[in-house]
Amino acid sequence: MSMKRRAFALALVVSSGLLLSACGKKEESASGRSVGPDGSQPVYVVGSDAAYAPFEYETDTRQIAGFDIDVMKAVADKAGIAVRFINTPFEGIFNSLVQGDRDILISAITITDERRKQMDFSTPYFEASQLIAVPVNSTVQKFDDLKSMKVGVQTATTGDEVVQQLMGKNNPAVKRFEGTPLAMKELEAGGVDAVVADNGVVVNFITNNPDAKLRTVADSSFPKEYYGIAVRKGDAELLAKINKGVDAIKADGTYDAIYERYFGKKKS
Repeated sequence: MSMKRRAFALALVVSSGLLLSACGKKEESASGRSVGPDGSQPVYVVGSDAAYAPFEYETDTRQIAGFDIDVMKAVADKAGIAVRFINTPFEGIFNSLVQGDRDILISAITITDERRKQMDFSTPYFEASQLIAVPVNSTVQKFDDLKSMKVGVQTATTGDEVVQQLMGKNNPAVKRFEGTPLAMKELEAGGVDAVVADNGVVVNFITNNPDAKLRTVADSSFPKEYYGIAVRKGDAELLAKINKGVDAIKADGTYDAIYERYFGKKKS
C-alpha cells in the first residue's frame, strides 16, 4: 500500500470511529431535552432549587433529593417519561423554563394567577401556607406585628409577595435571601426579627435545629397555597402526561407513602 493510500485509510478509520462514538452518545435537542441515539426517547430536563428542604436539597454526594424529587420520579414513572434533574436557583427558575433551558419545574412552586401567565401547571400535588418564624422570646403573635420589624424572605417566593403587601415592595426592612435556610440562619443569628416562608420548610428547619431556639406563628390571614408541576405555556402533550402521573400516584397510594416519609401520616 502506498503512503498516500495508507494515510487515506487511517483517516477513514479515525473518522468512522469518531462518527460511531458520536452516535453512541446522548445529544441535546433544541429544547434542551437529552435524546437517545435514535432521537425517539426524550429525557425531560427538570429544574429544582435544591435549597428548600425537605422539598429539595443536595445530598453529601451533590445529588438532588427530597419530597418533590421523589414525587417527580414517581409521576414520571407512571407517565412513562424519563427525567433528569438540574439544580436551578429559584430566582431564575421561571426564566429557565420560558427560555427552553428546562422542560419541567418542580420546586415547591405555588400556583398563582400571575405565574399562570408564563407557564402551565399540573393538577396540584401539595397544600401549603405561609408561616412566621421568630425567636422563642419574641412578642410577635400575628402577621401584622411584623410591620416595624426586619423580616427575612426568600427572593421571588410567595412569602416575599405577602411581606411586600404588608410592608411595601421597596421597604429596606425586608431582607431577601437566595434560600429560606439562609434566611432562617440569619434569624438565628439575630440579623432579622422574623422570617416568613412556606410552612413545610420553616417547620423542617426548626425541627432539625432545636438549638436555634425558634418558634412558629400561624396567621389566619395567610391563604391556602397549592404546589404544582410547571411546564412551558402551551406544552399540552407533556402536561397531559404529567397530570396522568399525578392522578396515578394519588390513586394507588404512592403519593401517600412519599408524603409519610417526609411529613408523617396525613391528617384526615
